[in-house]
Amino acid sequence: MLRMLVHDYFYIHLGIGLVGNLLFVVGSILFFKAFENWYTTAVWMFVLGSGGSSLGQLFKTIFEAEERRRY
Repeated sequence: MLRMLVHDYFYIHLGIGLVGNLLFVVGSILFFKAFENWYTTAVWMFVLGSGGSSLGQLFKTIFEAEERRRY
């Protein structure tokens, strides 16, 4: 299934990474003092973005390790 997600449906893998990174960046910006009222939203965006980025990287790393073992 991981091979299918990363290789055959690369746009899903790419989308997870891009959304994760976008949430991470926007969440980080919302930590500035000017956006004090958005603190809770910023924390959740930061957490979800970090998780999405990590998940995308994990999928890629596992896929590459499987490819190396195969050949």
